[in-house]
Amino acid sequence: MLGMLKKVFDGNKRQLNRMKKQVDQIEALGPEIAKLTDDQLVEKTMEFQERVQKKGESLDSILVEAFAVAREASTRILGKRPYPVQLLGGISLHEGNISEMKTGEGKTLTSTLPVYLNALTGKGVHVVTVNEYLAERDATEMGELFNFLGLSVGLNLNSLSREEKQDAYASDITYSTNNELGFDYLRDNMVLYKEQKVQRPLYYAVVDEVDSILVDEARTPLIISGQAKKSASLYMQANGFVRTLSKETDYTFDEKTKSVQLTEEGMNKAERYFQVENLFDLKNVTINHHINQALRANVSMHNDVDYVVQDGEVVIVDQFTGRLMKGRRYSEGLHQAIEAKEGLKIQNESMTLATITFQNYFRMYEKLAGMTGTAKTEEEEFRNIYNMNVLVIPTNKPVVRDDRADVIYKTMEGKFLAVVADITERHKQGQPVLVGTVAIETSELISKLLTKNGVKHNVLNAKNHASEAEIILEAGQKGAVTIATNMAGRGTDIKLGEGVREIGGLAVIGTERHESRRIDNQLRGRSGRQGDPGVTQFYLSMQDELMRRFGADNMMAMMDRLGMDDSQPIESKMVSRAVESAQKRVEGNNYDARKQLLQYDDVLRQQREVIYGQRNEVLDAENLRTIVENMVKATIGRVVAMHTPAEELEEDWNVKGLVDYVNANILEEGVVTEQELSRLDPEEMTELIIEKAMAYYDEKEAQLPEDQMREFEKVIVLRSVDSKWMDHIDQMDHLREGIHLRAYGQIDPLREYQMEGFAMFEAMIAAIEEDVTRYVMKAQIDNNLEREEVAKGEAVNPKEGEAKRKPVVKQDTTSRNAPCPCGSGKKYKSCCGR
Repeated sequence: MLGMLKKVFDGNKRQLNRMKKQVDQIEALGPEIAKLTDDQLVEKTMEFQERVQKKGESLDSILVEAFAVAREASTRILGKRPYPVQLLGGISLHEGNISEMKTGEGKTLTSTLPVYLNALTGKGVHVVTVNEYLAERDATEMGELFNFLGLSVGLNLNSLSREEKQDAYASDITYSTNNELGFDYLRDNMVLYKEQKVQRPLYYAVVDEVDSILVDEARTPLIISGQAKKSASLYMQANGFVRTLSKETDYTFDEKTKSVQLTEEGMNKAERYFQVENLFDLKNVTINHHINQALRANVSMHNDVDYVVQDGEVVIVDQFTGRLMKGRRYSEGLHQAIEAKEGLKIQNESMTLATITFQNYFRMYEKLAGMTGTAKTEEEEFRNIYNMNVLVIPTNKPVVRDDRADVIYKTMEGKFLAVVADITERHKQGQPVLVGTVAIETSELISKLLTKNGVKHNVLNAKNHASEAEIILEAGQKGAVTIATNMAGRGTDIKLGEGVREIGGLAVIGTERHESRRIDNQLRGRSGRQGDPGVTQFYLSMQDELMRRFGADNMMAMMDRLGMDDSQPIESKMVSRAVESAQKRVEGNNYDARKQLLQYDDVLRQQREVIYGQRNEVLDAENLRTIVENMVKATIGRVVAMHTPAEELEEDWNVKGLVDYVNANILEEGVVTEQELSRLDPEEMTELIIEKAMAYYDEKEAQLPEDQMREFEKVIVLRSVDSKWMDHIDQMDHLREGIHLRAYGQIDPLREYQMEGFAMFEAMIAAIEEDVTRYVMKAQIDNNLEREEVAKGEAVNPKEGEAKRKPVVKQDTTSRNAPCPCGSGKKYKSCCGR
């Protein structure tokens, strides 16, 4: 009965049986394909491309033929013919699954089959590896096969220039590391011209060592960090200037909305103080921003009301609850402006320019697949987060490796002496030994002990990973002893030297259990490849970290009672089971941590998709007039609503504040008057101001060549979006750091993060619209019109630095406050300089 149930519910077996039918069809087609000449084989690629790209055939419908062609080409070019189990693995990868294939089963060759098939679409396939050495090796070796079949192969390395990266991504197949793919995506969403992008839309990726990339490395997000072009001295300067101003004469303050605006007189004072001719010139955007924030800090923000100063830091006070919100910072430089006001050290601004987790990057591919020797233990995570199933592919030959039960010692000292004795004994017989350690210190300790015993050996750890491949290749030779951290040697097979099979194959000795069963299995899998003999043995002690964390005390007491010393190990299945259950608990905790990271990053992911989507629209659009108009209208609507709240009586509306705002940020002084607006309801006010703003926009447009006006809009929108988005990421970072404290108040931190993050995002969108409105309506277009990076990121390629396109612009040197040269008697800024 149990066997029958197992048969019904074993999805792995059912899937494999279905795929085996396709493998039989590929096998049957083999002799026919083998008769083709090299030229005819190559022509098959063009035939497939025509059928897929022009006739619309599905990849599934040509899978059997394409796999048979790739298999034949591999036999001729690489001298390797994929086994039926490799065909199985290839079909599984094409279907977007994870193929779990034991070490030495030829995962790299297996991947060529689905990569070839999917590259026929012309959309680009990415083959992802853990390091550049493997990417280069696979691109070179497998590139011969793909080039023979008429497909182009690109290698994406960190050292490439932008043009070289574009060529690599334009290839049918691109080999790259996961880090470089993620950074290129982030950099692509910081470019100033669409021609500078390197990646195409993400179509299909095959991830080698998928558990390492999508699980182990998923705990740390990719970050491009840098510093915004805002200096502490400018905050101090702006603060000094604002302290010289007088209310009403130089600025107006609206108590209800807490908005502060410079008057015409205030603007003139600012131009004299900072020695600039036109405060609204694009090159003075930064000065203008700093003045506005210094005004807000000095006029509308109050110590012990809006914030408190604690231990030399400005801490925000929640206006609703009165609680201190440690870890939160005001955005857009307001926090720095308050620090300047209070005479505190001004902290760095906007350190995180762009960020993404591997989970969210790889989930953007239309189809994702992966290969590894160990994934079944993390199947739940792969299914829940990436929507990928794990299929265990049978080995080509039965595994004859001897996996021995764990040996447990009382102390670490006893364990290491036993490990060294075992290695020395095997070394005398000439049996190669691979010693797996969890930490670098352990590998160095064993190295010292072996040197004392006169055993020649190699040490492979993070300190000398450059020679990793060479050391691993020699590890299967007679008498070789290799000490490595457990993760070492991923992606490279240990081939047995002459005469090694006869003396038992490769011996793998583990000096400690890793907190993940997967890593232990990965180490075991280094031995016994392709039906080779081999032996694996783990040595543990009661003082190991995993044992200490999960109740080794009882066992220690038992060993003491039995009078056992360090020379007497315990070999017990019960202990091995206890260790495995401890590992399961740790794996569960780690999964929860990664899941939580993803839940927090999902908030940012939704926002990132909106911003990057809109940014791409801006880069692609020829004419942004409609987008800018909508921003102007939204800003006007918001400002009118803020000054005429529905819950207040009409006589309490702040029409004067509204007029002050419009004069300072949208229209010239006097175009809209208090008297004119006070007769209207809010909807009519909005319509009137929009009408006048659009007429003013038309005037401005008429004075400039079409292409210059369009470029001007792009400069304004890109600069505003980039600076506000970078500030926002920084604020979300600070929010994330402090949000866990909310749990003490019986509040769900994630829900709070989602709600506050959404409110902050809404505020950022409003700030972008307001910024664009102010500069589009008020700025004078001078001869410095060009797109500029808001900040320089550390991860930006050092070779990037191509010249920016500079639009043709009209030269004009008349001072804003000088009499207008047209002879009207007005100031230039109020006449022809508008």
